This record gives sequence, structure tokens and C-alpha cells, in this order.
Amino acid sequence: MNQLTEQLVRRAQRGDAHAFSRLYETVYQDLYRFAVYTLRHPQDAEDAVSETVTDAFAQISTLKEAAAFRSWIFRILSNKCKRRIRQYVNPPSELDEGIPAGGADLHEMLDVRRAFSLLPDEDRLILSMNLFAGYTSQEIGDLLGMNANTVRSRQSRALKKMQSQLS
Repeated sequence: MNQLTEQLVRRAQRGDAHAFSRLYETVYQDLYRFAVYTLRHPQDAEDAVSETVTDAFAQISTLKEAAAFRSWIFRILSNKCKRRIRQYVNPPSELDEGIPAGGADLHEMLDVRRAFSLLPDEDRLILSMNLFAGYTSQEIGDLLGMNANTVRSRQSRALKKMQSQLS
């Protein structure tokens, strides 16, 4: 984490909304990507990110280490996503295909998204936390109340399921 970011965190902790806004600009795309892949519904993802930002701003004074801002805000988001997943009665059948592909082959990206959407909710959450938020197996295990070896095993099985869907 660079010095500017640490200064922004300290300013935000003193109630500077502009400083918090600048911090948010550094992570908003990753937050949204994480939420949409986890929840499979753009509106729910937008709501989860919005709630995360509101809570993060209200609670930033509790952040002990400025360098932990990114993982801290992702932890808030992952908790929001877990709550939403529990609330789903009839989850959407497919991930919205309107998310920009970022230069990759569109058909390939759609196939990957479909394979991802077929995974159980918790497997999607584990993969999202690792791939999009950068959490380690140990950190994911701590957040979800699992052993790190179980997390790695679930990741491996989920990736194999996706691979078999794509073959």
C-alpha cells in the first residue's frame, strides 16, 4: 500500500468523505466484479456494494491498520454477499451476460460464466474470494469458519467441475 492511500485512510477515519471517495475509487470495480460473480445478479451486486460502502464509511474509524483497507472492505462485502445468498429463495438461473468481457473471446467468457453459475453458492463464494478479492485459503477459512485445507479442496473441486463443464 502506498503512502497516499495510507494518508487517505487516516483522513477518512477523521470523517473526510472526499478521502473515502478516493479510496473507494481504487476498489469499486473489483468490489462490483466480486459481488456480481458471487451473487449472479447485477442489481443484488449493486445493492451489496452500496451497502458495503455505506457501512465501510460509517465504520472506517474502527480500521486498525491503514494497509488493511482493501481486505477490510472486501470482508464487509463478502459478509453482505453471504447474507444475500442465504436470503435467496429462488436464485437466478443464469449470470447476467451484460458484464463487459474485457477483450477476451465473448463466447468463451459466457461459457466460463455459465460454468461458474452452475457451482453451489458456497463454492462460488470461495472462488470469488480467492480470485477477485485475493484472499488466501487461510483467510477464506477464517471468514467462513472452515479449515484452510477444506477451502483448498473445495476450490480444486469447483475448478474441476468448471473444467468439465467447459470441455
